[in-house]
Amino acid sequence: MPWLLLVGAGLFEVAWALSLKPTDGFTRLWPTALSMALLLAAVFLLTIAVRTLPIGTAYAVFTGIGAVGTVTVGIVVAGDPPTLNRLGPIALIVSGVVLLRLFAE
Repeated sequence: MPWLLLVGAGLFEVAWALSLKPTDGFTRLWPTALSMALLLAAVFLLTIAVRTLPIGTAYAVFTGIGAVGTVTVGIVVAGDPPTLNRLGPIALIVSGVVLLRLFAE
């Protein structure tokens, strides 16, 4: 269950990262409110997950999901170029997250 919460936290982090641009530097009320709510949801789920999981492992996986997810959405939705310079490091992050999951407990 804590791993599922951690994945949920990572997905909220992706949503939060994507919600930053519409805030226009936190000058627009409703996009800013949504951004803050997504951030709070991500941190809340992370906090529950670290009750059971080691903090270092949980945070590394959380930020890995956020980074990989945000780059992936950028490529698929926003038209960011899927270059080797972008995909290579993402593959390394995914490998690290998988290894942490396999050997963390």
